[in-house]
Parts: sequence; C-alpha cells; structure tokens
Amino acid sequence: MTQLTYRCVQNDASCFTICTLKPVSIMSTSPRPVAAVCQVTATPDKAANLSACKQLVEEAKWRGASMVFLPEGFDYIGSSREETLSLSENLTGDTISQYTQKLEVWLSLGGFHERGPAWESDQRIYNSHIIINDKGDIVSVYRKSHLFDVEMPEKGVSLKESSFTIPGPSIVSPVQTPIGKVGLCICYDVRFPELSGALQRDGAEILTYPSAFTVATGSAHWEALLRARAIENQSYILAAAQVGAHHETRASYGHALVVDPWGAVLADCGGEKPGVALVEIDLEKVRGIRKNMPLQQHRRNTSFYHSLEKS
Repeated sequence: MTQLTYRCVQNDASCFTICTLKPVSIMSTSPRPVAAVCQVTATPDKAANLSACKQLVEEAKWRGASMVFLPEGFDYIGSSREETLSLSENLTGDTISQYTQKLEVWLSLGGFHERGPAWESDQRIYNSHIIINDKGDIVSVYRKSHLFDVEMPEKGVSLKESSFTIPGPSIVSPVQTPIGKVGLCICYDVRFPELSGALQRDGAEILTYPSAFTVATGSAHWEALLRARAIENQSYILAAAQVGAHHETRASYGHALVVDPWGAVLADCGGEKPGVALVEIDLEKVRGIRKNMPLQQHRRNTSFYHSLEKS
C-alpha cells in the first residue's frame, strides 16, 4: 500500500499532516476498524494544547477512526520541575473533563500529569495513560511503571522523572475496544519487554507506547524498539509521539509509528510537525501470525529462564 500525505501549506500553528494507508479515499469505508495515531507539539500552554489535540481528534473521527491515540504529555510539557508540578491536575480536573464530553470516539490519552494520592504533603504526580470510551467514561488508567532517569551529557540528555513522579503500582489488564484488545504502556516502558510480554499473555492484540522520546534516544532506538516489541509479541504497535521544540530546553523526536504484528512499519508521521496517521487494524493478521508461528506454545516455563539465578 502507498502512504498518502496531505500537507498544510499555510504558515499557521494549527496546520498538521494527515497520513493514511488508503490513497484512494479521504474517509475510510473499510469494514475493519481504523485507529488514529497522533503526533503533537505540546508546550506549557494547556489551552493551546487542548485546542490542537481536539482538532486532531475531530479530524481523525471525521475520517472514520474508531479510536484516537494521543501521546505522553498531551496535556502539557513544562519548562521546569516547578512548572510541571504546578500545572498538574486530578482526573476530575478541567483537562480530563474536556475529553469526557462524549466525543463519540474512543480515546487513549497517553500520559496525563495526575496529582498523586498524597499531593498536599509530597507534591508528587503520576504519569497516567487514560482510556475513555465513546460515551465519555474513563474505563482504564495505567500509571507509568518505569521512570526515565537518564544522564547522557555527551548527547545533551539529562532527565530525572523520579524526582517528581511516582512509579505506577501495577500493570493493568488489556482493554477491550472497538479496534481490539489494547495493552497500555508509556514511553520508557518500551525498553522493558517483560511488561509487553505480560500484556500479550493476558490477551493484548495491540500494544501502545505513547511517548515523548528525546531526539538523541529516538534517532538511535525508537523504531528498533517498537518493531522488536511488535515482532516478539506478534501484536500491533501504536505509538503516538511528541515532536519538535516544546520550549527552550526540550525537544522531542516525533515519528509517531504504527507497526504491524510482523514488524512492518505501516505509518510514520515524520520528525517535523504535528499530524495523525490512520491505519486499519486487521486482527485476522494477528491471529494468523500467532497460529503459524506459535511463540507462546514454544516458550518455556518461567523457572527455565530463571534457572541461571539459582546456579
């Protein structure tokens, strides 16, 4: 299939790119469900971010998407620890209420700055992946398990997420959605295959990695990691992404990707501007690949893989 890209020609912040696998039609009429994977450039301006994200959601819905995926930090990306904390909210706050107004499409909100249970005393937050159904109900919340504490001065990367974020207490079960059974992860979780494997064994057909990868780590590892998770779990990968400069001290790699269960990249939003990729989800492909190469049947029991620890 050929990827069709519609590019905005006006010099306007609201412009974005539409990518789709169907070059013959603007709107999808396929019997297969369609997922929309978004790429945005969040800033500390929450109102502007909300407007940009809602524009992408409405565009994706008009083009036939059953479920729309927004990246980590869709609500905002702060310019300092203090700003990041001050802008955070509860799940019942104004930001999430804007997405629970029955938008008539399922949503994956890939990384919300959620105030923690002891906010008043410790000023710490969760990085939360929220699933909202087409009626506006929150049906699942996964809180990021693996926090990005990385110092690579030679590459200009210095982030310590644990200085203000609480690691999530548990994995959550995959969610049944109109596009299939979706397993929830966030960004840095992609480097820990134990998580995706657990979700696949619990029935996930689609794995999600909404992200805000740095330019240095993204250019080196982003596509390789996502394709590896797709291949080893024989699952679709939907990875919404942040792109470009958020403020003076932080930029993201972009390249929101969709990968099929054989490891083929179906869509890539590039590394320059916001956009959305629409792809059909073929669950028969998932089932066929798993039947023809039954990795779960070939996998040894857990004790086998831990046997070296006992020697």
